[in-house]
Amino acid sequence: MTPLNRMYTVHVTCSRGLEQLLAEELATLGFIDPRARVGRVTGEASLDSAYRAILWSRLANRVLLQIDTAFVETAEDLSNWLSLVDWSEHLLGDGTLFVEVSGTTPQLRNTHDTALRVKDAVVDYFKQQQDRRPSVDKTRPDVRFHLRFDKGQKTVLSLDLGGVSLHQRGYRLQAGLAPLKENLAAALLLRAGWPAMAAEEAVLLDPFCGSGTLLAEAAFMALDVAPGLMRPWHGLETWLGHHPSIWQALVDEAEARRAASANKVLNFEGSDQDSRVIDMAKDNLERAGLLDKVRLFVRPLSELPPAFASRGLLITNPPYGERLDNLPQLAVLYAGLGQKASQHYAHWKLALFTNNQELAYRIPLRPYKNYPINNATLECRLYLFEVPEAGTHLFTSKSKPITATADSLNEASESVAKASTAAEITEITEVPITIRPLSEGAQMFANRLAKNLKKFSRWVKRENISCYRLYDADMPEYALAIDIYNDQVHVQEYAPPATIDESKAQRRLMEALQAIPSVLDVAADKIHLKTRRKQTGKRQYEKFADQGVFFPVHEGQVELLVNLTNYLDSGVFLDHRPIRLRIAKEAKTARFLNLFCYTGAATLHAAVGGAIHTTSVDLSKTYLDWLERNLRLNKLDLKKHSRVQADCREWLKQDRGAYDLIFMDPPTFSNSKRMQGTLDIQRDQEELVDLAMARLSTDGLLIFSNNLRGFKISPEILEKYEVVNITRQTLDPDFERNTKIHQCFEIRHL
Repeated sequence: MTPLNRMYTVHVTCSRGLEQLLAEELATLGFIDPRARVGRVTGEASLDSAYRAILWSRLANRVLLQIDTAFVETAEDLSNWLSLVDWSEHLLGDGTLFVEVSGTTPQLRNTHDTALRVKDAVVDYFKQQQDRRPSVDKTRPDVRFHLRFDKGQKTVLSLDLGGVSLHQRGYRLQAGLAPLKENLAAALLLRAGWPAMAAEEAVLLDPFCGSGTLLAEAAFMALDVAPGLMRPWHGLETWLGHHPSIWQALVDEAEARRAASANKVLNFEGSDQDSRVIDMAKDNLERAGLLDKVRLFVRPLSELPPAFASRGLLITNPPYGERLDNLPQLAVLYAGLGQKASQHYAHWKLALFTNNQELAYRIPLRPYKNYPINNATLECRLYLFEVPEAGTHLFTSKSKPITATADSLNEASESVAKASTAAEITEITEVPITIRPLSEGAQMFANRLAKNLKKFSRWVKRENISCYRLYDADMPEYALAIDIYNDQVHVQEYAPPATIDESKAQRRLMEALQAIPSVLDVAADKIHLKTRRKQTGKRQYEKFADQGVFFPVHEGQVELLVNLTNYLDSGVFLDHRPIRLRIAKEAKTARFLNLFCYTGAATLHAAVGGAIHTTSVDLSKTYLDWLERNLRLNKLDLKKHSRVQADCREWLKQDRGAYDLIFMDPPTFSNSKRMQGTLDIQRDQEELVDLAMARLSTDGLLIFSNNLRGFKISPEILEKYEVVNITRQTLDPDFERNTKIHQCFEIRHL
C-alpha cells in the first residue's frame, strides 16, 4: 500500500463546543466519516488528508495519528503493551521525544508518572535493540507521543503530527490581557457565517480588537490563506514516517492560493482604547502580512463612528467580568455596544462572545442564535444578532436633564409596562423582536424608579435642582444608590455581604441596570457605575479611572465640578445640599473655615454668599486642586480663598486665626499615612470640636456634621457649648428615607 492511499485513524482535538464544526471542516479536507466526540473528532484519513489538516485546519488544536490501541488498567498492562510497539518506525535511537498523557485509570492516577513510564518504554526499546538512548526535549522534540485513557474504552497511543498546538499560527508573538486563541477566533468567525460574507466582499469591524486575532483570522479566510503556512516548524518534519513530497506539494498549493488573492482589497477596521494593544496588533498583523489590509484605531467604544458600509460583520470579544467588582463598568460597556450597533449599524450582523449571559442581555436585541463554546476552562457563548433599522430599540440617546414633568414621568412609567406587554405580544405572533423584555425583577425595580421619579419631579422643578438622589436601596434586595447629575446617572452598588450569593447579587445588579435606561430614557454611556466599600487609608483617594470627564452642575448660586468616573464619590455630597445652602445665607461678611473640605463645595457657597475670606483645609492635594478648579469656574479671587493641605487636627493646634463660621465634616474613620495616628470620630469628637471652637469668634457658629450611623454626641460637648441637633432640617426630600445618612449639629459658645 502506497503512502498516498494508506488510511490511518486520526484524532483531532479542539475546544469543547467546536466538535461538530471541526468534523464538518475535516470532511472538506478529505477525512472519511469524521465523528465528533467530547473535545475531539475521530476519523479515517490518508497521509495527504492528515497533512492538509495540519496546514489548513482553522479549528484544530492537535492532529494525532493513531499508532496502536489496547485495554490498559495497570502499570503492568501498560508496560506489556508498549514493549510490543516498534518505536524505530517513528524516531531514531539518539533522537528526542516528549510524552503527554490525558486521563487516568484507578491504578494509573498520576499523568506525569504515566508519561515517565511511556518514556522509559521507548528508552528501553532502543537500549535493547540498538544500544542507543533517546532523550527528552520539552520544547521541540523530534517526536511527540500522546497517550489517552478513556473510561471503559481502549487506551490510544498516538503521534502528534503538528508537534505544537495548531492555534499557534506564527504571527502572534504579542498579546494583551486574556487574548483569544487563534483557532477559537476562527471558530467564532465560522459560526458567525463569515466565509460566506467574505465571498461577497463584506466588511468587518472589531471594536475591542486587542492584539488583532479576530482581524487576522478573518483576513486569512477572506484571502484564502492556510493558517498553518506561517508556522515556523511542524512536528511531522522530524518524524521518520514523514513523506516530504506529499507535504511539499500541499505547501506549494497553499502558497499559490495565497499569491492568487494577495492583491485583494479588504475593508476591515479594528479599534481599542488601549494604544499598547493596538501597537501589538500592528506588529502581529505585519508579521502576518496583513497590515496593509486592516485599518487600526486607538479609540474608546464611545467614539465608534457610524457604519462605513451598508452591510457587514461586527464581531468582538469584549471583557467578561469574572469578578463582581468589574460588572458595573462592563454592564455599561455592553449596553453601549448594543446601543452603538442599534443606532449606527442597521442591517449588519453582530457577533458577541462572552461567558456572562447577564452582560449579553445588555444588548437590546434578541439573538437569533447562540452557541456554547469554551474559552479554555471558561464556559462561554457566541451570541448572533441581526441589527434592524435604527429606532426600534428601547432606550434613546437624548441629552437632557432628568427633571421631567409629572406627565412625562407618567409616560416613562407607562413605557416600561408597554415595552414588556409589546414584547409578550410579539412572542405570541412569532414576529422577531428587537427589545428584550424586562424580567420580573427588572420590571419591579423599574416600577419603583418610575414612582420615585414622579414623586420628586415637582420638588426638583420648584427648587431648580440639577443633581439629586433618585433611589437609595428602597428595595433591600436591590442595594443601590442612584443619583442624577444633569443628564448623567451615577449608580453605586453597595457591596453585598459575604452571606449573599455572588450570582444572586450579580443578577439583581443586572436587573437594575436593565431597568435604568428604559425608565430614565438615558443612553448607556451616560450611566456610571461603581461598587461602594469601606474606604480606608489610601483607598479613600484611590482612582477608578484616568479618562474621567469633569462637568459642572449648578446648586443654588454656584457651579460645582463633578466627576462620575475617576473616584468613588462624585465631588459633591448630595445629602449636604441643605447645609451648603444654609452656609450661603450665614456667610455674609463672615470669615469662613471649611475643615475636611473635600472638593470645597461649602467654600463655594460661603464665597458666593458674601464671606470676606475663606480657608479650606484637607489632607488631599487632589481635592484641594479640585477646589481651585471650582473657584476658577465661579470666577472667584483665589487670593481671598486660602487652601491648606494638612491634617486638620494638627493644623488646628497650630492655627491662630479667628473665624465667624466654621463647617466641619470629618470622616468616620481615617488611618491615612499622611496624618498622625488615626481618626475615629466617635472617640475624637470632643478634641476636634474643642479645637474648632477655640478658633470660633464669640458669636460665631460651628456646623458639625458626620456620617457615622450610630454617632452619639459627647456629653462633655453638651456641657461646654450650646448644641442643637439640626439633622432633620438638613434632609431634603431625596434623603428623607435615609435619616441616618448624616448627623448635623449647630454648636455655639455659651
